[in-house]
Amino acid sequence: MKNFKKLIIWQKGIEIVKKAYDICELLPTEEKYGIKSQLSRAALSISLNVAEGSSRKSKKDYHRFLEIALGSSFEVETILVVIEEVYKVNNELLKELDNLITEEQKMLQSFMLKLNS
Repeated sequence: MKNFKKLIIWQKGIEIVKKAYDICELLPTEEKYGIKSQLSRAALSISLNVAEGSSRKSKKDYHRFLEIALGSSFEVETILVVIEEVYKVNNELLKELDNLITEEQKMLQSFMLKLNS
């Protein structure tokens, strides 16, 4: 059994979730079922898919879950752009999350390459 909690990509995914929830608090309450919901679900999807993929027996299946995690990271990145553009939120928290997302994307891509070799 693989211990996904030891994976840095999973740990960073948890950091992303916490920062995303902090950003959700900055948004208007009418966004409860809109951007807030989408941001929290996309952020959570990153670490969830890393964890679920680690349970798969084949590298191909594992790789597919990592691809989904990567896609979710791009979704979070896009939502951050929307928040900045629509709500004019431009603070350190957004920049921190954007930096975490960039790091996570690089690590996921690297991990997928190593998995396939």
